[in-house]
Amino acid sequence: MEPSTSIGTRKLERTTFLLLLVLFPVLSVMFIAAFGFAVWFWQMFVSGPPHV
Repeated sequence: MEPSTSIGTRKLERTTFLLLLVLFPVLSVMFIAAFGFAVWFWQMFVSGPPHV
């Protein structure tokens, strides 16, 4: 006898898969890029060029 999987369970599995393997890595890269841009922007306007 095979275990039956409902459509709701399959939809939940698909959503979980997309969240874990697609959305979280993309959001992580976007967050790191935004942080890098913010640091670059701050250095450009606030701290200025390095003094020698």
